[in-house]
Amino acid sequence: MTRTGKTVSDHPLDSLTLKAESRRREFLDRGFHWFCIATAAMSVVILFVLLGSVLWQGLSQLSWNFLTHYPEANPALAGIGPAIGGTICVCLICGLLSLPVGVATAVFLEEFPPKSKLGRKVHSFIQLNITNLAGVPSVVYGILGLTLFVTMFGWFGSTSEPALEIGGKYYDQFFTAGEKVLLLPVDDPGQPVATVQPGMKAMNSSGEWVDVTVVANRRALPSDPALAEYALILGREAGRIIKPAPWYFRVPFGRSVLAGGLTLMLVVLPIVIISSQEAIRAVPGSLREAGLGLAATRWQIVRNVTLPAAIPGIMTGAILAMSRAIGEAAPILILAGAIFITASPGNLMDGFTVLPLQIYDWAGRPQHEFHNLAAAGIVVLLMILFAFNLVAVLVRQFTQKPLS
Repeated sequence: MTRTGKTVSDHPLDSLTLKAESRRREFLDRGFHWFCIATAAMSVVILFVLLGSVLWQGLSQLSWNFLTHYPEANPALAGIGPAIGGTICVCLICGLLSLPVGVATAVFLEEFPPKSKLGRKVHSFIQLNITNLAGVPSVVYGILGLTLFVTMFGWFGSTSEPALEIGGKYYDQFFTAGEKVLLLPVDDPGQPVATVQPGMKAMNSSGEWVDVTVVANRRALPSDPALAEYALILGREAGRIIKPAPWYFRVPFGRSVLAGGLTLMLVVLPIVIISSQEAIRAVPGSLREAGLGLAATRWQIVRNVTLPAAIPGIMTGAILAMSRAIGEAAPILILAGAIFITASPGNLMDGFTVLPLQIYDWAGRPQHEFHNLAAAGIVVLLMILFAFNLVAVLVRQFTQKPLS
């Protein structure tokens, strides 16, 4: 109050100042609001322009041959079948391993806090490392996967001579003058490679035993096509091959689809853990207290209350993790290194390639036809990503339990 009985705010100049300040703040608030809208709209427009360009360029290239055939030098015959199979296998391995491990780690860190001072320090150290690992470049994980899964630190020797094999059968392979493949079963992989001997028998590609025509040199090949079809030159060495069963497994893993899936698991695991932790923290504490009031154990509360309530957030994190895994190229390039693969993986130890690598290879070629194939590959990659995300969304919708 002043001597005249009026407050400072009742002064006309102060009132005008406050009104001007209010209008300025309102103007800034509206300006920032419209700036955010414009930025979001511009981002959406750019996204639709890019997607439209890719769809316009790639949809015309989609065909059954493109989806099933392997890459070739002729763009009219080139396909993306092995890359599709490799991508699906790698992502399935990644998802099936990273989600249980990540959710279990998040539950342990959030719901079972240590009580001792040393335990709390270890808990903080683990949490700090998980947070830091989320920002590590994926190429570092590729080097880690190469050392850990492909060669296993060299503990078991060379990857070309595995220390342990299950489900594989070795053969000595010969190519006849008639371009036929003949095989000799090998009982012990350590035995010397077989050579062509007089009177030998071998298996054809159908697994049937056939008589082999053995000649001294190429000039002595029989003129009868039926005999020349299975003719071999005396003393020629075979090539040692392995025919793996669907359950074939070896140690070290080598440059296999299993090594690729495990490496991508390392890439996305911090994302799964952090998102699962946030989802678990969002569950109201009153639900846990109610469970304790009913004499439930900590694990019963986690299993019947916390996890069902946190599933929507956990599955959202899984969608983000799989979206990153399916588009990773750097760690797979270090692990696989191969682009020209003619078949999809038939077992966990098979070589593989993925869609990002194939798209990168086609996009780097000078021919315009390969650029169209790269656009079609992007369309296929988006479809697979949408399928994985749709599965995660459906799981989230059908497994969540509304709690009040």
